[in-house]
Amino acid sequence: MAGILVYALHDDEGNFNKNSLGAISEAAKLAGEVGGDAAALVVGDIADDACASLGNYGAAKVYRAKSVPEGLAQPIVDAMAKVIQDNGLSYALFGGGLLGFEIGAGLTARLNAGVTMEVTAVKVQDGKLVAERPILQDSQIADVGYVGEPGIIISRLNAFDAKESGGSAEVIDIEVELSAWSTKATMVQRGEQRGADVNIEDADILVGGGRGLGAAEGFKMCEELADSMGGAVAATRAVVDAGWYPYAAQIGQTGKTVAPKLYLAAGVSGAIQHKVGMQNSENILAINKDPNAPIFEFSDLGVVGDLHKIVPKLTEAIKAKKGG
Repeated sequence: MAGILVYALHDDEGNFNKNSLGAISEAAKLAGEVGGDAAALVVGDIADDACASLGNYGAAKVYRAKSVPEGLAQPIVDAMAKVIQDNGLSYALFGGGLLGFEIGAGLTARLNAGVTMEVTAVKVQDGKLVAERPILQDSQIADVGYVGEPGIIISRLNAFDAKESGGSAEVIDIEVELSAWSTKATMVQRGEQRGADVNIEDADILVGGGRGLGAAEGFKMCEELADSMGGAVAATRAVVDAGWYPYAAQIGQTGKTVAPKLYLAAGVSGAIQHKVGMQNSENILAINKDPNAPIFEFSDLGVVGDLHKIVPKLTEAIKAKKGG
């Protein structure tokens, strides 16, 4: 059937990743248009009610592989390949992230499938899924179809919104025979490999700092502003490469992709490599002394001026408003 399988990533406490939930919601919408169902794969000994709760995001069935460890790609490839082949599913959809990319690539090789990465949207044409992928430094969009099954679709982070729809999924336990090579690696410890104290991918408000801050000390202004709004701090590649801020906060082509409700860019020029990581923000506010900075071309609001004067004043105003 034209079913879609989503890998549902979870942490050690059994909390599902928001990008996985978004992928399930998107799969449910698309499956309805092609006459199939959305299903999810969960690995590890996750409770029945937690698995069934994925039905609230559109999953009709949840396949649970208790013996398969979370966090290692090859055992999960074994599990996904089994579910797809046993049920004749037509597509696998991943919500992005490093592990999703690794599993998707492995699944593609295992099933001799077609794959599209960095997908930002998926649509239905002639009863089949077509992935939309930015090309040429995000200046154009390419439509990618699939001539065979299954089709593997790996999205960018934050490409799909998690939408609650009500309902409960059927939970089906499966036994997976692991390939010999899938048992070669052992999970020692799971964690944020980039060393992040704050997950900027989940933040609703981000204050991004660029070279316009002048020095590493300039990030103190960004931190104070972000703290006043209950947000987090992000950075461009240039300042990360300069050692001004940790890589964990880097946004862009070689960093993270974010989609906050508000992205406030302080001293950020808006180069294409940075734009691709934050262009899906709901509202973009830029502060830059250069009126010709590229970021003003795609900002909702732009302020031309000295950020060293504007940012502290903005922080004071926000604190005063909250205090009042």
